Amino acid sequence: MTHVRHWISRKRWLAPLVAALLLGQMAVATVTGAAQQTPTIDEPVYVGTGTVYLREHELRHNPEHPPLGKLVIGVGAALADPHLDSSFESGQAALGRHLLYESGNDPWRLMLFARLPVIVLTLLFGLVVLAFARELAGRAGGLAALALYALSPDVIAHGSLATLDVPTAGFLLTAVWLLWRARHRPWRYLPLAGAALGAALATKMSALPAVPALLVLAVLSVRCTRPRPRAVLFGAALMTLAAVAVVWAAYVAVDPSLRWTPRQHVPAVHGLRGHLVDLLPFPEAYRDGMRIQFGLENKPWRGFLFGRQYTGSLRYYLPAALLVKTPLAMLVLWAAGAVTVVAVRRLRPAAPYLLAPAAVLLVSAMQGARDFGTRYAVFLPMFLAVAAGCVLLLRRRWTPAVTGALVIFVAVSSLRAYPYYLPYSNEAFGGPEKTRLRLHDSNVDWGQDLGRLADRLRERHGGERIWLVHKGSGVPSFYGIEAADPRRVPADEVHGLLVVSDSAAATATGRLAELIASSRPVDEVGHSITLYRR
Repeated sequence: MTHVRHWISRKRWLAPLVAALLLGQMAVATVTGAAQQTPTIDEPVYVGTGTVYLREHELRHNPEHPPLGKLVIGVGAALADPHLDSSFESGQAALGRHLLYESGNDPWRLMLFARLPVIVLTLLFGLVVLAFARELAGRAGGLAALALYALSPDVIAHGSLATLDVPTAGFLLTAVWLLWRARHRPWRYLPLAGAALGAALATKMSALPAVPALLVLAVLSVRCTRPRPRAVLFGAALMTLAAVAVVWAAYVAVDPSLRWTPRQHVPAVHGLRGHLVDLLPFPEAYRDGMRIQFGLENKPWRGFLFGRQYTGSLRYYLPAALLVKTPLAMLVLWAAGAVTVVAVRRLRPAAPYLLAPAAVLLVSAMQGARDFGTRYAVFLPMFLAVAAGCVLLLRRRWTPAVTGALVIFVAVSSLRAYPYYLPYSNEAFGGPEKTRLRLHDSNVDWGQDLGRLADRLRERHGGERIWLVHKGSGVPSFYGIEAADPRRVPADEVHGLLVVSDSAAATATGRLAELIASSRPVDEVGHSITLYRR
């Protein structure tokens, strides 16, 4: 290991070159996804809402998520100069569809521009991974961590979409990295850590469970140089004030007067959760968004795991889904990294910073009612990539070779999935083409392949009668797909090509399940849509 570190230190140009290559391949993968994929289920809502934020300066749409991430998406969409009908008054889902398909805009161009700011953030968070791991494990460790991050199928898949999961996770990782740096210069880095935490809170409310863990880390950081209780309390307060200020700033950026009248039902939240919501030092729109989120958690959502349909949620869903959707060698390096930061004395101070926030967020996500995908745990490929880079500090002669081989295995597994990263699953579970048998929704089919379906129908199935059940926000007719819904006619009238999104097939019941059972699969598109002959 010492030989490797010395060799890399002599070749000072090598580390920047490798980092550039890793981020370059990530840029190619994410931009390809952004350019080729049609709108996923959530994206039109965020694009439409972000556009309204910037044009109309109103908070009325999508209160269940704070505005910062949608503002970022809206800035990208604004570069496409879309036409917005200011008189349109329907709900947030209809707003997105209207903006993309009914206002004379080019949805391909508009979605690409809306996704670009998220791609830029995803690449910048890669630099945070690199810097964090390099401070802990040197240049070689930093590059290993960056490789795992940049090759993560989940990060690539969701980092190419105009959604909120990757920005939220990246801001949290940035906050933790700055808290680690605050151990030596607390008054410089604590406000920056608070600003990063505030950015996460102002992007998605799922960041809230991490707040207590980060406050404890702030106390640990201040005590390294300022052990007096007054200094410790002041440091935690400083970070908290910075975070709260960023959340308020995000709302004020949309509407300086903070006008807020709910346009949708806001459920009453009682008990401890209700008291906690009332205590949040955030605008009323934020607190109402939390109430809406708690209302969504009370709904009986349908899930699918390893071929089993169910209603409600499974506590082990996320670990099981991660086992399917994470490259096998990456799982090994994650586990080795977690053990290393605890076992190696010089790394032990970093263990709470790397492991505690990730553990808290994972436990919180596992309690959720919506078993919709590993995007709810996309913070793990970030935090555990940094931990995995620390494996190179183990004093074993074989460590560099084994680590390098595992990183290569990750690269091969990830690159083989190109450009279909959303339905990725590892080789133990059959690869992307088999993901639909075990998972659904954003794990495999989120509406991203409607454009590819249109191309396939033109190329191979021209002139055939098409029956379509599509799970997504895209409008099939815009892409030239003329199809009928097979669920609205008697089964004996459904003849020709039956096209079903794999998420719809996974949770199919009644008429649709009967139609699929009495048809034979003849083709597939993007590992997310299956074509049946009937």
